[in-house]
Order: sequence, then C-alpha cells, then structure tokens
Amino acid sequence: MARSIRVLVCGGGIAGNAVALQLLRAGIDTTVVERASAPRPGGQAVDLRGPSRKVAERMGLMPGIRRRQLDERGMVFIDERGRQRARMPAEMFGGEGFVAEIEITRGDLNQVLLDEIATLSAESGVLDYRYGDWVEDLNQDAEAVRVRFASGTTDSFDLVIGADGLHSAMRAQVFGPHEQFTEYLGAYIAFFTIPTPPRTKLETGWVGVYPVPGSVVAVRPDPDPAASMAIISTRIPADDGLRGDIVGQQRLIRDALAGYGWVVPEILDTMAEAPDFYFDEVSRVRMPSWSQGRVVLLGDAAYCGSPMTGMGTALALIGAYLLAGEIAATPDDLGRSFDRYEELLRPLVAEVQKGTEGSVRLRHPETRRGVAFMLTLMGVLVSRPLHPLRALVTRLIGAKSEYPLPDYASAATV
Repeated sequence: MARSIRVLVCGGGIAGNAVALQLLRAGIDTTVVERASAPRPGGQAVDLRGPSRKVAERMGLMPGIRRRQLDERGMVFIDERGRQRARMPAEMFGGEGFVAEIEITRGDLNQVLLDEIATLSAESGVLDYRYGDWVEDLNQDAEAVRVRFASGTTDSFDLVIGADGLHSAMRAQVFGPHEQFTEYLGAYIAFFTIPTPPRTKLETGWVGVYPVPGSVVAVRPDPDPAASMAIISTRIPADDGLRGDIVGQQRLIRDALAGYGWVVPEILDTMAEAPDFYFDEVSRVRMPSWSQGRVVLLGDAAYCGSPMTGMGTALALIGAYLLAGEIAATPDDLGRSFDRYEELLRPLVAEVQKGTEGSVRLRHPETRRGVAFMLTLMGVLVSRPLHPLRALVTRLIGAKSEYPLPDYASAATV
C-alpha cells in the first residue's frame, strides 16, 4: 500500500479514468474532475491490440470489453458507384491489421472503466468524482499544488495529472500555449451517427471506406441496423475559425464532398440532425517533458499522435498503467515516478508518431488518378498474400505489437 497522497486527475476520458482506476487500486486518494456534465456515449471505434490489450487484461477490463465490443469483421473499399474493390477481413493481419480483433466505441470503453471505478470506489471510499467542474487556476511549490475550481471551491493535492485531451487546458496553464506543442498535420476529421442509408449494402460487421480526392468517407454499421456511424476526414489548410463553429464545420464537409457518389448525398442530407456530431483537427503533440514540478500530463494532452495512427487509445491505456504504477512504486519521490514514466513510454510514443504527416497524405490522394491507384493497391494487398507491399504493411502494423510492460504489484485487479 502506497503512502497517503492526494491526486487530482483533470479529464474523465479514457486516459483519466484508466489512471484513476489504477491509483484507486493502489489505495491512493483520487479526485477526478470532468468539464462535461456526463460521460459522452458512443463515438468513434477504437481498437485494442498488442500492449494495450495486455494492459486491458491486467486491469481486469476484458470481461466488460467483451460484453460491449463491436461486431467488426473487416473493411471493404468502395468506389463511387458503390462497387466493392477490396475486402480486408479482420484476420488478414492476424487480428492486428486495419481492423483489429477487438473493436469498441470510445464511449463504451470509457463506461467499462467507469463501471470498474464505481465498484472499487464503493469498497475503498477514496474517490471524489465531479462532473461539470474544472481547474480555473493553480499554483504549486515544493509541498503541494493548490487548486481553484470553476465551482468556486479550493483544494490542495500532492500532484495533478492533466488528462484533458489534445486541447488540454492543464497543458496551457502549466507548460505554455497550445501552438507551442501541437503540429497540425493537414486534415480535419468528423464522425457522427446517421440513419443507415439503404444503398450502403454493407454486410454485418463490415466497415465501408470510400476515398475521394482530398477526403475519405467511411460508414460503420452500428449494432442497431437502423443506425450507422459516418467518419469523414478531409485535407485542408488549418483554419482556427472552425473551432466551435459547427455550422462552419459542416459547411466545410459539404464543400469537400459535393458531387461525390456512393452514399455521400444521404450522409450530407442527415448530418445537420446528428445528435453527436464531432469535429476536430488532426494534430500531433510533441513535448520536451511531460511533467513540470508536481504536474504531469497523460494521453493526448502529452503525446497525441493524431487519429491517423490508430494508437491514441492504446497510448492512453498504456500511459495510465505506467504512470499509476510508477506513482504507487515511489510516492515519496514523484520526480522519480515521472522520469520513469517518460523513460518507459517515450520509445513507443516516438515509434507511433513517426511518419504521421506521410500517413495523412497517403490516406487522402488529391486527384482521381490517386484515388484509383489507392483502390488498385488495396486490391493487390488483398489478392496477393506474398506481395512485398503486403509484407511491408504487416511489418509496419506489427512493429507496435511488442512492448515490454513492467509488472506492478499495485496494478493487480481486486
């Protein structure tokens, strides 16, 4: 059992809830503040593979994940006439490919964590969870971090963990402005629920991907056959005015996709009514250090690789496991805990972030000829198992599968 310290976690997403769960398991008094008034349901599908799956197993999350995981069987590339040009089943790369064996919506994975936290906090009594609140100001010294919340209350903590995402307010308060650490990679991404267009003709569990010049449109069927998730990414120059402007965001999508085929017209017709419309920049976060004094960053706040890596959730879970384990191991030397956390995780982060600019360009051909080449290439990867390009893709995907995880006694499930 670690010595009695108090930890504040800013952010009730996957990273924040994962680290809170592991801190509770170590007997550490933990407070979580989340700006939203309630958990956000649904959302983009995320996958668990390699080291992130091992972390989920060690954290005892797999039973809950299995109950909620999506029935995703593969990915099919589609042209403008709705013809299937290439089918990539989930098992093509040993369950570690473009569609992984275990896929779950971000909201459902977060709920699995919240369920575990609720069970554990009822037994331990060392959790304070606050929705609709956030840190307005803080100052720290050698003894503590003193915090003033938006609710007007004040409190003191031994350390503060900023797990509040790409646009981290904690990072801006303690480390510097957003622009100092983020790099726009040339695209925006949106996803939202739509009524399933009759013309999708997607089989159960198959994600349809339709590339067009400068953009990619994907449709993921939900367990409810009447609904689907539309996922759209598009390459344009950065536009700061889009932040918070839903009308402008949807106008951008309409302009980028105007005149294209498959089920694009149905998606655009129903987009304005989507109850869960989400839109954000595709950016990467790079920082020389993830900690300053008694404040440390976690997940996208510290090392977002962009949605194009497919590893954001993986890094959030792995980082939470490492950070909580190191804090529990040396609670009397937080500097050592933070140093070990960075030492262990930075090599994986560097590998994940490598080449993300090129990935954005490759996924968004700018011409019809480029789109045709992409579809042909996907067909080759599917039909010729011994093709050198397929071997290269296998190596690139598998490079992130092996990662040595420390075994923390404090991380054991209850």
